[in-house]
Amino acid sequence: MEKTLGKAGNRRLLKAALCAVLIFGGAWHAGSAEASPPAADYRIVGYVTDASPLPHVSADKLDVINYAFAKLDPTGEVLFPSPVASQTLATLTGLRKLNAGLKIIVSIGGWGADHFSDVALTKGTRQRMADSVAAFVEKYDVDGVDLDWEYPTLPGPGISHRPEDKRNFSLLLETLRARLDKVGAAHGGRHYLLTIAAADSEFVAGIELERVSHSLDWFNLMTYDFHNGLTPTTGHHAGLHLSDVAPADDRAGDKAVAQFLAAGVPAKKLNLGVAFYGREFTGVDSAHDGLQQKYAKFVDAPAWHDLVSNFIDKNGFVRHWDAKAQAPYLWNAQTRTFISYEDPESLRAKAAFIKAKGLGGAMYWEQSLDRNEELLDVLDQSLRSR
Repeated sequence: MEKTLGKAGNRRLLKAALCAVLIFGGAWHAGSAEASPPAADYRIVGYVTDASPLPHVSADKLDVINYAFAKLDPTGEVLFPSPVASQTLATLTGLRKLNAGLKIIVSIGGWGADHFSDVALTKGTRQRMADSVAAFVEKYDVDGVDLDWEYPTLPGPGISHRPEDKRNFSLLLETLRARLDKVGAAHGGRHYLLTIAAADSEFVAGIELERVSHSLDWFNLMTYDFHNGLTPTTGHHAGLHLSDVAPADDRAGDKAVAQFLAAGVPAKKLNLGVAFYGREFTGVDSAHDGLQQKYAKFVDAPAWHDLVSNFIDKNGFVRHWDAKAQAPYLWNAQTRTFISYEDPESLRAKAAFIKAKGLGGAMYWEQSLDRNEELLDVLDQSLRSR
């Protein structure tokens, strides 16, 4: 049962030839960081985490793989903490035999990853990291790196930070861009991608957005986790727009995009983030079927396949659709449990928004959470259609 708040590409030529394979495929080829958009109007970037065995992925539905995560040590060296990372990367890069346009990027950092602030602090340590990245991309034959520093200038659990991070992040990215260009020149003019995972709100105040955009191919906007165990109320954790019952200062995907555009970032360099998981709260006040209410406990982050099997219109949970926010949520009145999540309807709304705003495409976290590729199919079909 469903309740409502208010009223509610051409395919790439290789698609027929590429069947489902393990991992990702793609059809985007990068030029410089200031290059024109790819032949496919909108890119789809998928994160795949370090897991064994790797999740099943149909190769024709992705443009870029972001393999997560490599780490940064205190000296600026990039390394893999996982013993299977080298083997995994060999598998990923081998997929380029099936699709010459496939781009594989290694993401460095992630939530709880330290040392960025210290490494970005001096010219010497910035250069050391850049040299390490250069050796890294050559060793593993990848197409670039993605930095996930959470977050410049902001405190985190065990994370060093300082006010100088704002300027130093710009300098770090400029150093990386220059070093990657030098490596590319030595390989016949190959362009190595440089991207970052970026949040909204306070993160925007902690970096020089317009300046860093010149060094970057694109930004992967983490337009999710707006409501979690650190927020005082429930709410849409990946809502595209604000709900009618949300305060004006609440977070939403369209507000995040507006922040980046206002700072001078080109629309084509923005990938709107999508979450393949939910956020669950218990002991929730019952007004508005649990939406935007105080809660007793933040419980879990159920994967999409788990939501489909056990929660959506099952076991006392009722799906609701917030037409203003363009987001679904679940409410169980008996257990007073609220779950915010994404589904095909909200992804189609996000795809329409990406097209309307002329954004670069979509990014999602992460592949293993969508075992049957139902959500990936929606992104693929919605963004490729005319």
